[in-house]
Amino acid sequence: MQDSIATTDIAAQRGGAPVVAAPRRALVSWALFDWAAQPYYTLVLTFLFAPYFANFVAASPAQGQALWGYAAATAGILIAVGSPFLGALADGGGRRKPWIALFSVVFVAGLATLWLARPAADTSTIVLVLAAFVAATAMAEFTTVFTNAMMPTLVPQSQLGRLSGLAWAIGYAGGLVSLALMAGFIVADPATGRSVLGFEPVLTLDAVQREGERLVGPFAAIWYVLFMIPFFLFVPDKRGAGGASGRPALAELWSTIRSLSGDRNMLHFLAARMLYSDGLAAIFAFGGIYGASVFGWGALELGLFGIVLTLAGTVGAVIGGVLDDKVGSKTVIMVSLVLLLAGALGILSVDAGHVLYVNEVVPKAPGSGPFSSTGELVFLAFAVLVGMVAAPVQAASRALLARLAPPEKMTQYFGLFAFSGKVTAFLAPLLVAAVTQATGSQRIGMASIAVFLIAGLVLMLPVRTPVRT
Repeated sequence: MQDSIATTDIAAQRGGAPVVAAPRRALVSWALFDWAAQPYYTLVLTFLFAPYFANFVAASPAQGQALWGYAAATAGILIAVGSPFLGALADGGGRRKPWIALFSVVFVAGLATLWLARPAADTSTIVLVLAAFVAATAMAEFTTVFTNAMMPTLVPQSQLGRLSGLAWAIGYAGGLVSLALMAGFIVADPATGRSVLGFEPVLTLDAVQREGERLVGPFAAIWYVLFMIPFFLFVPDKRGAGGASGRPALAELWSTIRSLSGDRNMLHFLAARMLYSDGLAAIFAFGGIYGASVFGWGALELGLFGIVLTLAGTVGAVIGGVLDDKVGSKTVIMVSLVLLLAGALGILSVDAGHVLYVNEVVPKAPGSGPFSSTGELVFLAFAVLVGMVAAPVQAASRALLARLAPPEKMTQYFGLFAFSGKVTAFLAPLLVAAVTQATGSQRIGMASIAVFLIAGLVLMLPVRTPVRT
């Protein structure tokens, strides 16, 4: 099957004028959105707050993983329902920054509320914290729909891969810096009273009450507010290529959805992305929780683990962005998914006393240094592989959608893009949560993730991608 569609000027073919690259200040400010938002994904969703919630806030690690999974599933449903409609509404109104500002306010409020997550919290506090997590997650994704839709107005088609990859790299760098600040200078190990880097924490916080981990949410909120200022000042907010259609947003959205039946290329891509993004999100949502439970990691190990993975993601995003414009988005996605699957299965092959499922190793000794056991080192190696290829999958997917979507419906299609990433997103965390709860095994619960990656890889095969000339 032919994998590409030869085009000479994609924007012109679809009725849009050729795009002239925006000033460097605007491009950097747009990329800074990823820098501003990334601490939520790095600190809250993956490395610090989620493992803390599962291991210290909830009654048990298994129950904590299950509750976190149900909350993530709820957020996924909200995103799936809301993103396409909001995209259609925005394309009709033209401007995107007012929507971004509105979602940002709720996002920041949700992050700030995570401070209330005290160890062994009562039921009402747990419900409030999970509700704040759901709100922050939904607002983060809604905001991303609108910022992504601005990307094709900033650079020509031939530069979308590099811009998307650069933004992902900047985002990972933001996650790395924020993680280094929190884990290196603020979050203290209750056993030693010192940070990951061995320093006295710069803030006087109660380690017994885990105030360092609880500060993650407010810290991410302040970070976001500060680094979104250039975005609102310097990124041009152009109206969509088609302008307002005059039709209600629901009618416009329904028209777009009906048209997908005649665009099998887009349909295959969105279906594939729906599945592999579910698997990818589940890996990041539960990977840190799994590692912390298997090896008994605390803030020290989780901080170092996050720093290593974020460095790997930064390198992977830069390389993936360059390759995207050279070999094509589809190739980057396919190769990355194969490597991602290998890394995920490798992570699951490790437990306290085994690597590669059957090879026995000496378990981690109590009180030993970070990553001092064979199991930890093997786990870390597979996790680094996941970190390196996860960014190219996401950046190339964003670039491919920007190349395939009609300019006049760009926000709608990025709404459908978010929809494809979330419409079944509740399935992966829900399945992980349900299987974990039914079996009492986190490892068995996480094994279901592989199904989503394999299915997404198969559905990507017939996708035909534009050739930039």
